[in-house]
Amino acid sequence: MAAEQPRTAGPAAVAGPGDATSRDWVRRLSCTGADRDIVVAELHALLLRAARFEIGRRRSAFPELATTDLDDLAWQSADDALMSVLRRLGDFRGESRFTTWAAKFAIVEAGVKVRRHAWRGREILLAETSWPTVPDGAPSPDQLAEARELLAAVREEIDRQLTTWQRLVFVAITLNNVPIDVLAERFNTTRGALYKTLHDARRRLRAALADRGIGMMGRMP
Repeated sequence: MAAEQPRTAGPAAVAGPGDATSRDWVRRLSCTGADRDIVVAELHALLLRAARFEIGRRRSAFPELATTDLDDLAWQSADDALMSVLRRLGDFRGESRFTTWAAKFAIVEAGVKVRRHAWRGREILLAETSWPTVPDGAPSPDQLAEARELLAAVREEIDRQLTTWQRLVFVAITLNNVPIDVLAERFNTTRGALYKTLHDARRRLRAALADRGIGMMGRMP
């Protein structure tokens, strides 16, 4: 019996990763003309819904934001997410549905924009008064003394070991909970550069604390 010949894909078949619906999204977004304009509008509507959902989920954390601000942030998030999806269309591997993959771009953009908007106009402090105090969670006297000793040691080594820029990044992100994307925007740098600075700062502090016999850097935020 002759070996069965491979079937040739018919006109309705669409090559590419993922389920048939996902492949159709990719095909239509990859074409030109009126059909592409229609599917781009459909994708933007999907991204806008995802952005509004994410912003609504985060709204309780930012009560100072007005409803009009939130909707504007949703539209901005959808616009930027759309550009990202179109630019990275070739990265889609079909490991999830295309709509799920695309919605993640809007969710990330919405989270970033809400944090940036909430921090707009807020000062990023480096003064000693901006340092957190030891939380009062009904610790034992020994635990309280240990926490104070650690915080004092970290303060000393921050001044000794870190450059001015490393100190700013470490204190802002690790101790004062400034979102890294907010800090990146404020100082006109990238998240990657800040992560590198933070990594180097933590490495220096970890080594300095180890030299003092304090192996507790992992317990710092």
